Amino acid sequence: MSTKGIFSHPVTDSQAEKASNSYLMSLVAIMTGVFLPLFNMLATLIFYSANRKEALFVRWHCTQALFAQLILVVVNSVGFIWLLSILFGSNSFTNPFFAYISVLLITNLVEFIATIYTAIQTRKGKHVEWWFIGPLTNTVVKPPVVTEEPRFGE
Repeated sequence: MSTKGIFSHPVTDSQAEKASNSYLMSLVAIMTGVFLPLFNMLATLIFYSANRKEALFVRWHCTQALFAQLILVVVNSVGFIWLLSILFGSNSFTNPFFAYISVLLITNLVEFIATIYTAIQTRKGKHVEWWFIGPLTNTVVKPPVVTEEPRFGE
């Protein structure tokens, strides 16, 4: 994770709180007992939709949180469908299945820890870019272009 950023202006307390909350949405869904990945994605998507016209700092972090959840939805859905095919289909438990579930659990644990860390740092007004998702977010969320207005008489 990187703390460098594209933000040249100071972050207000309100912006830091909203950015931090974008990461907390998925954690709240997990803590309330909803373990299906689609619900975590839905909670983050709703928060993203509500804040997509906010300041750059807030939009950027809402987008990064959304991308993180999107990746988890894919990884967890594959594992969930594979498990259902074993329980209710003709497939059986195999070493590749257990290897995938191990990777799935590690991925979820790393994302959980990174989410908590990022929520704490963004609440302090610090910018945190995740290794893979940060550059992707930078391509989607661009800072506003500031053009100098022409001065009369020049």
